[in-house]
Amino acid sequence: MAATCTGKEALPQTNRWMLTVGGLERTFDVHLPANYDPTRATPVVLNFHGLGSNAGQQQAYSKMIAKSDAEGFIAVHPEGTGARQSWNAGYCCEAAVQNNTDDVAFVRAMLDELESRLCVDKDRVFAAGMSNGGFMSHRLACDLSDRIAAVAPVAGYNVTQACAPGRAVPVLHFHGTSDQTVPYEAGANGFPGVRPSLEAWAQRNGCGATPSESFRMADAHCDSWPSCRGGSEVILCTIDGGGHTWPGAIAIPQLGFTSAAISATDTMWDFFERHPMPR
Repeated sequence: MAATCTGKEALPQTNRWMLTVGGLERTFDVHLPANYDPTRATPVVLNFHGLGSNAGQQQAYSKMIAKSDAEGFIAVHPEGTGARQSWNAGYCCEAAVQNNTDDVAFVRAMLDELESRLCVDKDRVFAAGMSNGGFMSHRLACDLSDRIAAVAPVAGYNVTQACAPGRAVPVLHFHGTSDQTVPYEAGANGFPGVRPSLEAWAQRNGCGATPSESFRMADAHCDSWPSCRGGSEVILCTIDGGGHTWPGAIAIPQLGFTSAAISATDTMWDFFERHPMPR
């Protein structure tokens, strides 16, 4: 039986919330699904924008609001910091790293506020993101594994300085082989590359060493590492010829090819539903 709440007030379906964290005023957009019930515990998906983007653009680009209404989860789109908004995901990116902005503390405070005002299912809080937002999702799996049940980064790998989660965290990663901004292969821009990031997650999660193909359609295929600890999963979905794009999203030609063979938003929600926080 789903957990219930008492004393939670009805709130507008979509609203911008504000917090002060580390001396900075931070904002985030909160969308309640059409069937939101303030007495029934509801899952949350945090969806982080890329470098130089913003919460509104990420909402439209990923189609996460429509998915929220269809599936009944709370969709949260935070804003980064700086003139070109960014997230401090460790090695990347820009002002957030240069200023040592504590974005993990921001996310923790944001979750506290969400849980205070809304009927949140604390076992079903998930993180996704595009590019620098994908990097940030990886960091949350490393540094906030007590609050984030599973993550699904898109086009942004793990550059956390020291990744030591308290448990095996399920990770689903999407990346295009022709991404010119966050390259698929190791070496460019000092980044580690996609497969080394996922192999490291497989090792942390105690998975088998050799992944096998679990999905293939047209330009999209996914590889899953076997026998991960605690029922977790590590999955890499590769788009052959894919650009710096969100699979299934609005096509933006200047960012490269966008696959229509797989929807990152639909696939990650299916993944999230399989992976509530273990208790």
